[in-house]
Amino acid sequence: MFEFILAFVDAAVLLAQDGTAQGGNAPAIPADAASALAVGLAALGAGYAERGIGAAAVGAVTEDQDLFGTGLILTVLPETLVILALVVVFV
Repeated sequence: MFEFILAFVDAAVLLAQDGTAQGGNAPAIPADAASALAVGLAALGAGYAERGIGAAAVGAVTEDQDLFGTGLILTVLPETLVILALVVVFV
């Protein structure tokens, strides 16, 4: 996997030095692909954050039922990243 990442970085550096493979001023990736990448990475980050928060919230609710609302809010909070990414895409 690391070899793939290094090859990708080397290709990106070469494209940055030459402009593009065609020699013009075209972007490296189309706008639609950039939007999809932004939302996808935001969703991936939110899912990674929810993993730890969800486990902690379940443990806290097991100890004290009154912490359910706090646990629910903290679990849903990372999803605002995805919502903001979608807003940026549509704006």
